[in-house]
Amino acid sequence: MRHIAELPQVRAVTDPHGPCIADDTQTLSNARFLARVEAAASVLHRAGVRPDDVVAVVLPNRVDLVVTLFAAWRLGAALTPVNPGLTDDDIRYQVQDSGARVVVGETDRPSVTLDVAALREQAGQVAAATSTGDLALIIYTSGTTGRPKGVLLGHDNLAAMCAMVIESLGLNETDHSLLVLPLFHVNGIVVSVLSPLLAGGQATVAGKFSASGFFDTVAAVRPTYFSAVPAIYAMLTAQPEAPGRDVSSLRVAICGAAPMPAELIARFEQRFGVPIVEGYGLSEGTCASTLNPVDGQRKPGTVGLPLPGQTVAIMNADGALTSGAEPGEVVVRGPNVMRGYLGKPEETAATVVDGWLHTGDVGHFDADGYLVLVDRIKDMIIRGGENLYPKEIENALYRHPAVHETAVVGVPDPVLGEVPVAHVVAAPRATVTAEELTAHCRAELAAFKVPSAIVFVDELPRNPVGKIDKKRLRVLATSA
Repeated sequence: MRHIAELPQVRAVTDPHGPCIADDTQTLSNARFLARVEAAASVLHRAGVRPDDVVAVVLPNRVDLVVTLFAAWRLGAALTPVNPGLTDDDIRYQVQDSGARVVVGETDRPSVTLDVAALREQAGQVAAATSTGDLALIIYTSGTTGRPKGVLLGHDNLAAMCAMVIESLGLNETDHSLLVLPLFHVNGIVVSVLSPLLAGGQATVAGKFSASGFFDTVAAVRPTYFSAVPAIYAMLTAQPEAPGRDVSSLRVAICGAAPMPAELIARFEQRFGVPIVEGYGLSEGTCASTLNPVDGQRKPGTVGLPLPGQTVAIMNADGALTSGAEPGEVVVRGPNVMRGYLGKPEETAATVVDGWLHTGDVGHFDADGYLVLVDRIKDMIIRGGENLYPKEIENALYRHPAVHETAVVGVPDPVLGEVPVAHVVAAPRATVTAEELTAHCRAELAAFKVPSAIVFVDELPRNPVGKIDKKRLRVLATSA
């Protein structure tokens, strides 16, 4: 295969009747998938889409989104997936910022110019075209520091990233991914759709995630793996015991998007018998840069080893690479590093310097070369001149059995500048007090790292990808 856009044709020729992709309402063989992609490409072409254009798609997780993706690529266009849960104003911003020629979705949404149902119309084929710039995706960041930025990813980025994922996970034609993460995020697209299809396997696109219904879906679909975020694993672990759950098809579960406490990994693995491999990466790095080995030593509390073909290093505040033994900024180099931010040359230049992608994360390597994340640089708390990393305090709290989830943020203090405040979701059916958790922290941490307050909450605020929204938590903590 010369180009990832040729995947539907290659699969249809190789195994026309073999399973390709499914969702809650439809199942497509390789031949049917190709037919759907060709029909959608024809409709997009009639709507004016040409090489180097951008197609926006505003849809929840469903096969139609993947069909639109490959239809756009068949025409030499790029695709920008839009979170359908955004406000009308935010949707309009992404559509306009990306310069989308056509917006595919349900026509009751703002800015939608082409009803998704029209993509299934039988229409004459249109010749495949090639993009001169070969841009594949514009993925918008979650916008925690202002308006979201469009991350420019080329087909070369995707091809390199998928090859790394396939090799690291050992994917082949027997694999079947269950997609539970949103398709407007690069993890869902790369790990759960493109990689298994390129490896000759298949994918099932789950609709809205339901912790109570997840295991029924696994039993019915029989996937070999899925990729999720810590919040999903926490919800699954909190489910009541139920006899007869069949997870025997799963050989591995993947965790990304945010660091996962080792204690939560242990709880999930002990309960369900499915190993979790934790990885780490950014949209700007086309998804992943490190991963714990599937076959080999897994180290909970780390995010694994650098993926093949990438260089992951530690840089000090002076911009010099270090041995990696001491904490510093994690930087990444390789064919997976983005082309830049759309229309933001200054921010691109500040983020990718001499080929190194600056992640904004603090980390170090252990003696075996596994990456240990300390925290986000911007989340560091400076208490009376001492640097505190919330993740260290969170990890200490997770070691208490009554803590289900926790997040620590800094709040202003007139004397010390900032102090840490911990927000805690108690484990189901657990009873615990703030005084008990404070005493636990005093036994686990230096005195200056102990939270000044413990606040119990029913749930933690999250962004659309499932990461804890610490910006919003800081606002809530300050206003409390």
